[in-house]
Amino acid sequence: MAHVVVASAERTIDAPADEIYRYLADMHLHSRFLPPPFYDFHIEGGGVGTGSVVRFKIDFAGGVRELRMQVTEPEPGRTLVQTDTGGSGLVTTFTVTPQGEQALVNITSRFHGESGVAGFVERIIAPRRLHRVHGKELARLDAYAREQRVG
Repeated sequence: MAHVVVASAERTIDAPADEIYRYLADMHLHSRFLPPPFYDFHIEGGGVGTGSVVRFKIDFAGGVRELRMQVTEPEPGRTLVQTDTGGSGLVTTFTVTPQGEQALVNITSRFHGESGVAGFVERIIAPRRLHRVHGKELARLDAYAREQRVG
């Protein structure tokens, strides 16, 4: 029986929530925040917020996977969701919560895991690895926000 793998990370960023949300919703900027194992990022449609479609590759857990993600904004200005149009079931949600002049940013990914022994190993390893990847993405977002405030 397949299961759902969930991983998340969050970070407080010293910039207003509306500014941070704009950075995440702009797919041209968003690609700057993606750390390895993400690469070969392309915008196929739109470019900002709902209706955008992006494609990228991820080298994760010993294999390369190409993903095509549809962007929606269930709560514009607060929640941005990227959903894989393929069969992985991957959904990554970016939530930006105002905290005065700062923003708490959470990235949570969910996908359909493997079954059997591979699924058992995946349940142990994938959340930890994805947590680290999301942490690096948040660090890059934070660095970009800091650069914008100085410049």
